[in-house]
Amino acid sequence: MKVMEKISDFIGKYMAVLVLAVAALALFAPSTVSFVKTSYVNTLLGIVMFGMGLTLKAEDFKVVFSHPKDVIFGELAQFLIMPLLAFGLTKLFRLSPELAIGVILVGTCPGGTSSNVMTYLAKGDVALSVGMTGVSTILAPFITPLLTYLYAGQTVEVDMMSMFLSIIKVVIIPVVAGVIINKLFSEFTEKVTKILPLISVLAIVAIVAAVVSANSSKIMTSGLLIMAVVVLHNCGGYALGFFVARLLKMDMKKRKAIAIEVGMQNSGLATSLAATHFAQYSLATIPGAVFSVWHNISGAVFANFMAKKK
Repeated sequence: MKVMEKISDFIGKYMAVLVLAVAALALFAPSTVSFVKTSYVNTLLGIVMFGMGLTLKAEDFKVVFSHPKDVIFGELAQFLIMPLLAFGLTKLFRLSPELAIGVILVGTCPGGTSSNVMTYLAKGDVALSVGMTGVSTILAPFITPLLTYLYAGQTVEVDMMSMFLSIIKVVIIPVVAGVIINKLFSEFTEKVTKILPLISVLAIVAIVAAVVSANSSKIMTSGLLIMAVVVLHNCGGYALGFFVARLLKMDMKKRKAIAIEVGMQNSGLATSLAATHFAQYSLATIPGAVFSVWHNISGAVFANFMAKKK
């Protein structure tokens, strides 16, 4: 078990490098990872969300009741900034409908699970970060379909009820199952959670490999455009999240948490929704996959930079 824990720690520490390496392999030698199919994406995401549930405890949500204003303002920033920024970028770069829906899905999804680790590395308010991730995940079945319809409904057909059910299935049920198991078998989960980074990272890597290898030729032709949009979306989220928190006169730790929480998205969910509900648009899964690679790199750099800010 200790060997597995060491491997898990190592994988977690170098997650960004591993994701980038696999993405490059899938792009330039897609046949090497073609055994990972896009049809596996939902199952893989479910594994990640189950792992998230195993780490959650009732006390993680105390911040919701002890500092409700911070959480409310954070969630407003999350679900206002990222969708609007995504929509603006699709118009600015005149993206095709299949790319536009992928970018908008990234923007309308809840905060990413890696944001809590990045907030810790940035010496930010981890309790606020965990609380925001939990609340945004719970709100996702209702808000993500609605915002997707609002920003993309004029361009593509959006089935809100179908999206709602998908998010319940691949996000809420695994998270709730994880929370229940953690509550009932706490001693067991305490041991298992030590290797969760390994399982979660491998699942994320597999999602990236599946999407990139399946669309490698198309990424080659429009990769720079997608990358530019993803970088601006992610970094714009960090900047605007920090600015809003500063405007609300929050302390530096909370500013860091909200900046990271806003900028880092559950791009795995965006990829899953694109593959399930917009399969006719072959490029729709790409922004989520590229975001998964990029935000783990930028998140580590941003966290390191913010750690020096007092």
